[in-house]
Amino acid sequence: MTFPTQDQIRALQAEFGTPLYVYDQSSLERAAGEVLGFPNAYGLTARYAMKALSTGAIIRVLAQAGLHIDASSGYEAERAIRAGVAPERIQITAQQLPADLKGLVERGVGFNACSLRQLQAFGQIFPGREISVRINPGLGSGHNNRTNVGGPSSSFGIWHEHLDEVLALQREFDLRLTGMHTHIGSGSDPVVWERCARMSLDIAAQLPGVQRLSLGGGFKVARAEGETPTDLQAIGRALLPDFEAFTDAHGRELHLEIEPGTYLVANAGWIVASVIDVVDTGANGYRFIKTDTGMTELLRPNLYGAQHPIEIVPADGDENREISDYLVAGHCCESGDVITPRPGDPEGLLPRELAAPQVGDALVIGGAGAYCSSLAGKNYNSFPEAAEVLISRDGTPRLVRRRQTLDQMLANEVLD
Repeated sequence: MTFPTQDQIRALQAEFGTPLYVYDQSSLERAAGEVLGFPNAYGLTARYAMKALSTGAIIRVLAQAGLHIDASSGYEAERAIRAGVAPERIQITAQQLPADLKGLVERGVGFNACSLRQLQAFGQIFPGREISVRINPGLGSGHNNRTNVGGPSSSFGIWHEHLDEVLALQREFDLRLTGMHTHIGSGSDPVVWERCARMSLDIAAQLPGVQRLSLGGGFKVARAEGETPTDLQAIGRALLPDFEAFTDAHGRELHLEIEPGTYLVANAGWIVASVIDVVDTGANGYRFIKTDTGMTELLRPNLYGAQHPIEIVPADGDENREISDYLVAGHCCESGDVITPRPGDPEGLLPRELAAPQVGDALVIGGAGAYCSSLAGKNYNSFPEAAEVLISRDGTPRLVRRRQTLDQMLANEVLD
């Protein structure tokens, strides 16, 4: 991952203010190409898991690059449609049934039932229609329990031992069960992926109408030094013999679907913030850089102990400042608003080596494209929602979300 240049950062800080999300169109399109090149035996549909970053301009870039959309709610499906995505290129896989399930499906949006109750509800509204089901295959993967969405500790999907009930509902409502979906979590180990894929294929063999199999997403990227990204080519190639063996055994050529989110957008985004104060807690304590961002824009460190690269961009252009250890604190009145926790430990602290900061300097946080804007403590302490900028292919920055005003924040309150 390459940070924008210091001159670019200073220009963005001056033109748009901070805190500011910044995304790079070329990086998004490059990642889309990698995903669309995922090895497959009998065809591929790649969906963007838009919960990772749901800003309309980003959805539009990735859809125009050839990706379909994975929506985690009816509201996400509507957002994708308003961004210009054709309904038939959207599939909903959600914990909560959309309030307008009937209307969305009638417009062409696909639906993936994630529980027996959801399957029954769909059958009651749409007997005889085509549907997909999400199955929990009994195994998951993730860098911590909060990102593991497979196995017995996860509520996502229909437990694999309940296939008889799935088939009973299929018969009751004469449904055409043509798709099966699994998702194991945020891991990058090809061995685990291959094992889960084989489990999923064994389950698909028991659903005779299934023609497409989704293995979900969760492809890990390397945001910080020392992290290992997923090798899409290695995982895809490892799965080819299993799909071919399935065809030999069952006479069905399964169309493959994948649904990455993080892989597509994480390293295409940054947060540009400003240093607002520098404080310390004495000789035996810490030195803190206070910024005008924090959990209102970046909640991942607080939730997971997630690591993001950080850089100080001196306002005066001085490249020879002393390097020292600092903790970076957010602007919220919240002890947990720390941007430099220990890896995997939200309650731990781990100072970073950074250039000596001065008030007014820019502070840039990398790896901020995924689960930052869409997963943040928005409006906590009544801070307004940050602006967002997309850097076009020719390097021109374009505002794609205006900074929220206080009036907009309070618009739905009723005081009378």
